[in-house]
Amino acid sequence: MASHPDTSAFELGRLARQRFDAGQFDAACDLLAKLAGTVPDNPYVRMDLASVLQRCGRLRASTEQLLQAARVPALEPAFAVHLARGLFYGSEVVAARACLDAAEQGAHLPAGLLAEIAHLRWTMGEVPAARRMSDRAVAAGAQAPHELHLHAMLLQFSGDLDRAEAVLRSCLQRWPTFGDGVLALTNLRRQTPQSHHLDFLRQQLQRLPHQGQAASLANRAAFEAALFKTLDDLDQPEQAWPALVRCNALMHRIVPYDAPGEVAIVDALIEASMAMATRQPAPASADPGPQPIFIVGMPRSGTTLLDRMLSSHSQVTSAGEITDFMRQLRCVTDVPPQGMQGTLTAIQRSPAIDPAELGARYLAQTRWRAEGRRYFVDKLPANIRMVAHIHQALPHARIVHMVRDPMDACFSNLAMMFGNSSPYSYDLGTMAHYYRQYARLARHWQSAWPDAFIEVAYADLVQRPEATLRRVLDYCGLQAEDACFHPERNAAPVATPSGIQVRERIHTRGLARWERYATQLETLRQDLVEAADA
Repeated sequence: MASHPDTSAFELGRLARQRFDAGQFDAACDLLAKLAGTVPDNPYVRMDLASVLQRCGRLRASTEQLLQAARVPALEPAFAVHLARGLFYGSEVVAARACLDAAEQGAHLPAGLLAEIAHLRWTMGEVPAARRMSDRAVAAGAQAPHELHLHAMLLQFSGDLDRAEAVLRSCLQRWPTFGDGVLALTNLRRQTPQSHHLDFLRQQLQRLPHQGQAASLANRAAFEAALFKTLDDLDQPEQAWPALVRCNALMHRIVPYDAPGEVAIVDALIEASMAMATRQPAPASADPGPQPIFIVGMPRSGTTLLDRMLSSHSQVTSAGEITDFMRQLRCVTDVPPQGMQGTLTAIQRSPAIDPAELGARYLAQTRWRAEGRRYFVDKLPANIRMVAHIHQALPHARIVHMVRDPMDACFSNLAMMFGNSSPYSYDLGTMAHYYRQYARLARHWQSAWPDAFIEVAYADLVQRPEATLRRVLDYCGLQAEDACFHPERNAAPVATPSGIQVRERIHTRGLARWERYATQLETLRQDLVEAADA
């Protein structure tokens, strides 16, 4: 219901809330837009309007309101952090960072807010900045389990394993049933007969419930994952496997896999790419600024190792596993973050977008990550979905597809608890299904877009690192440097599950690791063989 021209700001706000609570989002949006015109410098009104616009499916209009709110001077720190989060998820990373910069200048910030800033910096891929803020949070008194867990993880990502271990042990002394803490501690180092905590794990598992809410089940799953990893390190596969089965069964209940949704996304990507193949890519940019190198593939396929090798080059830095390209695709297709359905909608709309706009937005929001170097590595395995979009939007970008033996890749996924980000990895059948969809898409890229990327085998990278990396460097237009062949000397932070392994010299221990569980994995192997023969 429209308001009268002389309706007060208070009344407009009241009516907007009323419409919002009734689910009348378009009406609430109209009222809040009128209110924003009445009080244009009120950032809280613009934040409310942005929220309603997003509920109406208008991401770009929503983000514009957040940008206007960010221009208001002297924002209260807690509000600036809230605004930064909205801007980040709305694809405006540069503005989000500016909000955090301003918030961090506040005097006497409470520990909880400092920890919140640290978490958001980490989410953006800024590990050094996140660690500084986490240090401040702990110094200010942050002591909640999740705050100490983040602090320990940031220490680990920075290579300070001893301090990370001390924080985690202290945390578990106070909260012995804290699953994230015990799993982080177990993953920190290889467990040995002289140094392990099997008794502790088994004691706590006796205390933890087998039923309950999702958070309780996930906590128990973390203990089972830690038990599996410990027994696997101790070369006790027959005892280790049941723990992995129990962990994955719990996680499969919490985050079920959407097989039809995964098929729909791959179908949409293939259909969209065929439509895109008939149009011209973005024109070559005259901007000499830093350029991206994308490393894509299945998770656990060796992408982190290649990233560490490339970013050891004097002209390359690593941006880590950033989600910027997909965020910019959502922006230009005007699709708010809405899980798998939002991803599907963005892909379906993508043939109609201007690839030049997508490429320009991506570069504008990511080039700061290069830290003054010529290239930055965007190492998000899931960008295997974006090969055609990247090639159209950034025709000079280099894309490297890491490939690994299917059984090694699938087992490595099954053996690594990723939380709720990888529902496919908690069941042998869903793992096989997800891999088949990945392989189907990869075959499509090979046949329809062969000039968009090169493929690099993980086995070649670890068995013949010099020759294999020289091929990648040549593809990227880079001269070989000795540092590239010694990624263990790379002191830059690394925030992936492979972060511990890649601080070691290049090794081949990851080859055929699945074979120690060959009997238990036989159904998976048969599924993958049948898929390859189809």
